[in-house]
Amino acid sequence: MSPQRFSRPVNSPSKPRRSAWGRFSGSRRTACVAATAVAAMVLAACTTTGEPGAEGGTFTIAIGVDLDTLDPAQQTTTTVQNVIDYALETLTELDKDGKTTPGLATDWEISESGTEVTLHLREGVTFHDGTPFNAEAVKFNLDRIRDPKVKVPIGGAFAVIDSVEAVDELTVRLNLKYPDPALIRNLAITTSAIISPTSATKDGNTYENIVKPVGTGPYVFKSFTKGDKAVFEKYGDYWGQKPFYDTVEFVIIPEGNSREAALRSGEADLIMNPPVTDIEALENDPSIEVLKAPSDRAIFVAFNTSKAPFDNVNVRRALNYAVDKKSIAKNVLFDTVDVMDSPLAKSLDGYCSVDTYDYDPQKAKQLLADAGVANLSVTLGTPSGRYLQDKQAAQAIAANLAEVGVDAQVRTTDWPSYVSAIQEKDGPYDMHLLGWAPGALDAPTQFQMFQKAQWPPNGLATAFYTNESVESLIEIGNRALDEKQRSDLYCQAQQQIWNDAPWLFLWSQTLILAYSSDVQGVSYVPNEKFDTIYARPKS
Repeated sequence: MSPQRFSRPVNSPSKPRRSAWGRFSGSRRTACVAATAVAAMVLAACTTTGEPGAEGGTFTIAIGVDLDTLDPAQQTTTTVQNVIDYALETLTELDKDGKTTPGLATDWEISESGTEVTLHLREGVTFHDGTPFNAEAVKFNLDRIRDPKVKVPIGGAFAVIDSVEAVDELTVRLNLKYPDPALIRNLAITTSAIISPTSATKDGNTYENIVKPVGTGPYVFKSFTKGDKAVFEKYGDYWGQKPFYDTVEFVIIPEGNSREAALRSGEADLIMNPPVTDIEALENDPSIEVLKAPSDRAIFVAFNTSKAPFDNVNVRRALNYAVDKKSIAKNVLFDTVDVMDSPLAKSLDGYCSVDTYDYDPQKAKQLLADAGVANLSVTLGTPSGRYLQDKQAAQAIAANLAEVGVDAQVRTTDWPSYVSAIQEKDGPYDMHLLGWAPGALDAPTQFQMFQKAQWPPNGLATAFYTNESVESLIEIGNRALDEKQRSDLYCQAQQQIWNDAPWLFLWSQTLILAYSSDVQGVSYVPNEKFDTIYARPKS
């Protein structure tokens, strides 16, 4: 077998770096609106988009969660990745169809053994601090995300890399511990986004913690105010197509109704996850566009299996039977979700349908009785504003649990505090609502949630679950180059995880965006990311 080579025509600096669907968009309007009471958490916003044909102005995006970090290695969710992606770029990218395309690497070769990957890097690229992008910079970043000194919650995909060599200025060789068909796609995950090595010890940055990311992207990170907003400005020396807007602001508005109010008042041009109760009204408003994009995010409640009574599989199964997921999906989430029949979302490579936990409160009561559990009182953690109707769904789950004699007290907090809390074995929550969206759209990334190596602080497997059989099936499957063999092993792993029920399996959700109809060029990547870098006013 000869070495495999993958390549595409290299974009010159004058051509767009992203595919055409997200290249251009915009509107003709000037809105300067004082902050209203309903969106009081947002400072008065002044959005001024240029006249058709002119560039400039500000594009404002409202998101529901605060940023837990600006360090690509330390981030924990795609919303934060979406923010960071404005300034930082990855070696490969995923397109709208989930296919891998060139990024900062223009093409690559895989050796016959599958254990050497050679990446050829893009010429003429500079970091925002003026230093050159080159092989040494790639080596620095890939070494950093594998360094135990750095906290990398979503880093399991890169453990396969044994060493990184800078062959020459624009060539990098990755030496792998074993062949990994998913690695090229995983290099598109924001965790491996490339920062300037020179910047890692400047402006408050340390090797262990980046607070001011300096990348190669079309925008330069300017500022972040906790609980308020993150600001980016256009990078004049960007190697590819220049975006339209001079400034992009991500404003943090936890409540969905307040995000909607910001959109309607003109304080925001685009919002993430509007209230699902208002989707129909938004779709019927000629001044607003609604995009329902496919997503690979599984939503679940993780049981802390390290503590009684959730160390008992019958208790975990009981609570799965106790929750009427179909009813919640219809009445709380208005059919914007797909009830899970596997630990993996249907959109992931390697998914197979396993089973269902049908709503059966009598069976739930019997399983609890069999486990010797009565009058159970637990804390149920939930974020607010991160997922579709997350707090409301948690409250509906608690109501179902009360019907089988389980008192679940729902608690919530801001996203950074929440993520920190769920990683503690002895933290404040007995069970917690969470979502997981594999950036590479693959089973191995989802399986990280069921592997001991990914227990906090090494990862985000916050159920603290492990099963030797599951671990073995995943490990063998990850190394299998035969697609059928790999799929069979993955399916067996999914069946065992389903039976062990470390999660209260809920649903996979849709990414919903609402934005001004004066704007065009809003699109998505099917790993729960929106693509708006090349948004611009309609002409």
